[in-house]
Amino acid sequence: MPRNPYQIDEEPSDIEFDAYEAHEGDRLFASTLARGMQILRCFTPLEPALGNKELARRTGLSPPTISRFTYTLVKLGYLRPDTLSGKYRLAPGVVSLGYPLLASLTLRQLARPLMNVLAESMNCSVSMGIRDRLSIVYVETSRITSAFAPQLSDIGLRFPIVSTAIGHAFISGCEPTERQKLLNEIRVKTPRMWTEHQDHAARSVEAFAKKGFCSVYGEQHPDHYAVGVPMGRLRDGELIVFNAVIPRFRASRQSVEEGLAPRLVEMVAQVRRSSYAV
Repeated sequence: MPRNPYQIDEEPSDIEFDAYEAHEGDRLFASTLARGMQILRCFTPLEPALGNKELARRTGLSPPTISRFTYTLVKLGYLRPDTLSGKYRLAPGVVSLGYPLLASLTLRQLARPLMNVLAESMNCSVSMGIRDRLSIVYVETSRITSAFAPQLSDIGLRFPIVSTAIGHAFISGCEPTERQKLLNEIRVKTPRMWTEHQDHAARSVEAFAKKGFCSVYGEQHPDHYAVGVPMGRLRDGELIVFNAVIPRFRASRQSVEEGLAPRLVEMVAQVRRSSYAV
């Protein structure tokens, strides 16, 4: 079966790779808590409803264990039963967990008007992201309503670091030691994606040193071009990255390189100059 071009994360190992083996012997590691969080991370925009059998298959936990966890997560307000399908969906309690993070990122309010201007003037989507394991998660986004499927541009979406322009921008923004550690983690934990995308990621990061931006031309999503730029770190150490994504029918590689990418670089520079956060 061909891969869905709008699939968010290609490898479940990005979510749950050896979650317990990696912490074997760590007496401070709460495996019960980890299992509950692992279940919540199984839900995606493409698969918002999952049953106990599906959750057991994805997590490797036994059906009785899954049943106890889903029962508990429902009682705590993090899952809710879907009466039509007999499965489970995420509940509002999950949103409540994430909101304090978004609210604390005051840079979002500063960047939003600049992102809106770029999105409207270039007919593209513009997003701001931070690292989530081996992915970048969008914490702010601006898009022209008619041009983009929500699967490509919305707050909370996650995209693999190794195969995306915003991910390559994150790699480029890391210090050499941190970068090598991240690349080693990607290689070990997501070997299939590493094999497929390592060369392009290396070229993209190398190009950043010359151009000031990273670019992906259809490798992740065949119908879209994307460019990414790192802004820098917040005072708490969080590395912030931005991207701009445009449909192929609206742009050529040349127009991206000479128009969209420089505009994104300038927008990120404006955000940086206007902020005391980095």
